[in-house]
Amino acid sequence: LSTCGGDLIRIQHVVAMLTLVSGATFGLSLFAGGNPRHKQQPVTDSVHMAVEAPTGFSTAVSDELMAEARTLMPGGVSSPVRAFKSVGGDPVVFDRVKGSKAYDVDGNEYIDYVGTWGPAIVGHADDRVLDALKTTLDKGTSFGAPCALENELAKMVIDAVPSVEMVRFTNSGTEACMGVLRLMRAYTNREKVIKFDGCYHGHADSFLVAAGSGVATLGLPDSPGVTSGASATTLVATYNDLESVKALFEANDGAVAGVILEGVVGNSGFIVPEKDFLIGLRELCDKYGALLVFDEVMTGFRISYGGAQQHWGITPDLSTFGKVIGGGLPVGAYAGKKEIMEMVAPAGPMYQAGTLSGNPLAMMAGIKTLEILKQPGTYEQLDKLTERLISGILAAARDAGHAVSGGHISGMFGFFFCEGPVKCFADAAKSDTAKFAKWHRGMLERGIYLAPSQYEAGFTSLAHTEADVDYTIAMSKEVFATL
Repeated sequence: LSTCGGDLIRIQHVVAMLTLVSGATFGLSLFAGGNPRHKQQPVTDSVHMAVEAPTGFSTAVSDELMAEARTLMPGGVSSPVRAFKSVGGDPVVFDRVKGSKAYDVDGNEYIDYVGTWGPAIVGHADDRVLDALKTTLDKGTSFGAPCALENELAKMVIDAVPSVEMVRFTNSGTEACMGVLRLMRAYTNREKVIKFDGCYHGHADSFLVAAGSGVATLGLPDSPGVTSGASATTLVATYNDLESVKALFEANDGAVAGVILEGVVGNSGFIVPEKDFLIGLRELCDKYGALLVFDEVMTGFRISYGGAQQHWGITPDLSTFGKVIGGGLPVGAYAGKKEIMEMVAPAGPMYQAGTLSGNPLAMMAGIKTLEILKQPGTYEQLDKLTERLISGILAAARDAGHAVSGGHISGMFGFFFCEGPVKCFADAAKSDTAKFAKWHRGMLERGIYLAPSQYEAGFTSLAHTEADVDYTIAMSKEVFATL
């Protein structure tokens, strides 16, 4: 038997469970995951047994690397949420990933529900994607010139997404949102943009604002270094509150270039829009001559092949994409109606450029990923598995007497440590973040890797198995019993 990492943890669970059931009868199922290192996993559905936290979980190597990293990079990370600040403790340092699993430098194995924050929808390091990348790599890593693969991926996006007629590739979701913001203003010749409290559209200055004291108040800078001038043209409304949007349009008649929103909020947890709210936004934008923009960096090709706009049946004027369309490589895109997109240089006067935009490796990874996703039954598989996962976690919380709410759409999910329903960021902010942090740590110690923040969505992939879900639900029951 292996005596390190995830294997030892799971063996200890089996021994502990068998020790605790003296004289009792219960169901014990052992599952073998798809990866050779994913050993026996216990599931106790008929009788819930409280089990002590595993003692074999060690992150000594991760801790050492993070201590060094903090002397080299701000906070020791390249993106803030990775630092585990909102859940406490040090982050684990990944060594490799495969399928539904992640492995840290200490040898611990995790069932991964972050999936590199969404892109790994077909599973980590999928062999089909890797094989295509290896072939492309032999031709060169970057051209800085037109590439035939750009045409191919652009056509796939246009064919899939109802509103898209033209595409401009970028290197990240932030870049895509920066470009679409400039395009909104260029096309309408207006400066003000309406966004929603709790929706994240990258770290461009204009988007890093929080709501003021009233629905018609101009946004205030939400980060040092953001000038009042940059934030003054950003208006902040409340998600799922159409009246707050109407008030902003009325107070700024003729000055609003457009409205931008996440078609399902993933950066405040998991918040689903009401259909009437989306319909109302479309009508308001038409009434006031403004553009409606769906930020599909997270939802694009994730909740359906045509994204949130196909799922809800709403047609925006422009959209942004990222994550899934790069298959795990750095990529972004903004896209929409041809008459609007032709404002972008060199076809039009609105300038935007990027040295690595349309990189052949990112294009190929995206092409292979979308080919896999287009196969029949893909999203049905994601939906079925994710529904069982989130239902099991919510039931485990309820059975243990904890207030937890949540939901899912296809392979995207989330939950809040509060009663719910959660319809906007103010609702999400009622969550018991201290309790979530304890639960998160308990799950991590048992080999479940979840987003290290109450305010982030989670993701499943085509590589996740029923055994993964069984083990996750069993461990959630165990951890909820300790809170």
